[in-house]
Amino acid sequence: MSKNVNINVHHLTRVEGHGNIVVNVTDGTVEKCEWQVPEAPRFFEAMVRGRHYSEVARITSRICGICSVGHTLASLKASEKALGIKVSHQTDRLRRILKHAENYDSHVLHVYFLIAPDLLGAPSVFPLVPTHGDVVKRALRMKRLGHEWGACLGGRTTHPTRPVVGGFASLPGGARTVREAEAHLRELKDKLLAVVPDAVETYKLLCELAGNIPAFERPTEFVGLVDELEYGLYDGAIGCLLPDGSLEMVDVQDYRTVTNEYVTDQSTAKFAKHKLDSYMVGALARLNINHARLHPEARKLADGLGFKPICCNPYMNSVAQFIEAVHCVYMAVEYIDELLTVGLKDEKPVAPSSYGRGAGAADVPRGILFHEYAYDSDGMCEMGNCIIPTNQNHANIQCDFDKMVQEMLAQDLTEKQMELRLEMLVRGYDPCISCSTHYLDVTFRK
Repeated sequence: MSKNVNINVHHLTRVEGHGNIVVNVTDGTVEKCEWQVPEAPRFFEAMVRGRHYSEVARITSRICGICSVGHTLASLKASEKALGIKVSHQTDRLRRILKHAENYDSHVLHVYFLIAPDLLGAPSVFPLVPTHGDVVKRALRMKRLGHEWGACLGGRTTHPTRPVVGGFASLPGGARTVREAEAHLRELKDKLLAVVPDAVETYKLLCELAGNIPAFERPTEFVGLVDELEYGLYDGAIGCLLPDGSLEMVDVQDYRTVTNEYVTDQSTAKFAKHKLDSYMVGALARLNINHARLHPEARKLADGLGFKPICCNPYMNSVAQFIEAVHCVYMAVEYIDELLTVGLKDEKPVAPSSYGRGAGAADVPRGILFHEYAYDSDGMCEMGNCIIPTNQNHANIQCDFDKMVQEMLAQDLTEKQMELRLEMLVRGYDPCISCSTHYLDVTFRK
């Protein structure tokens, strides 16, 4: 059937940063279908050159105001690898609790404030205040916990101050004594357990709205951390899952063999690919790879929501985020219990034993994140490289667009229906668009 479509979404709403959707169809022929990123690039890799290793994580945490904990931890791990530092067991566990705080906090924000309006037929969260007041109040309660959780471990949720190279600058809660720090952890544990009823109500809401999630599938490659200890978020190797179920493992130090960044004219952000034309990172990728490592309580909710790997519907990324958020709550409780059983120590950060090059990774809310640095013998940074999750998702979004537009034309959807589906698709990826802009094409004229 012949059809003309002209979609031009300039600066998509309810995402971080600026992205455009352009689709032009004439007489049923797709002439243009693009996911565009027009933002000016930022040069954090250049900013860290010539800076002492103690400053680098502070700088690179500013790449993102949402994933700043993940940038801090990936940065610290890269520096520690380059400096020959092995952190203590206590530092590892405290960082894991902090990492879970960030993923929980961001997922609650995305599911409730950015995705729920689409599922409830509202243009934003504000019209839901009079119509779904209990839902909004629940969202605010759950979001507040995320801030308190992150601040307890990191000093503050955004741009944390306590994690440093080799350990932590101070105890949880800013405590002066171990006894006070343990009291802060007990208080945090009580708050985590108190949020479970709200999580149950969120689960019920998602079950009610499941029919509003668009049905779309495109098999792709999924990339995320695989951790021997638990569900991959803080540590591990890179897992690359193909549609046939085969899983390739790659050491984090070899991350460039996976990311394979390249430049495209439609974007100031680089694209990435591995085995296929594109791959996906984020909660859906992690859940497909690490489903068996979910906390049992989170796995119950996954089963109730009908989630089964390998899921190839990108709209289900938001469902995966909720499942992860529940996992994060229960795992943080377990780590707190472990630390309290062993007893906290007032530890000093571990000092460098060598100077060289190293890479670090963390799986932040939007997907796997890589940092890499090289240091000279004075501990001054000689180079830096950061590959952002949304960078790695851009090509996958474009491939989804290509397939989806053809399917929507066959379904004879209206232009407005097509536009909404494409907007929801991008929002489903939860992109941090500003963080991903690292490319600038400059023409010099004499």
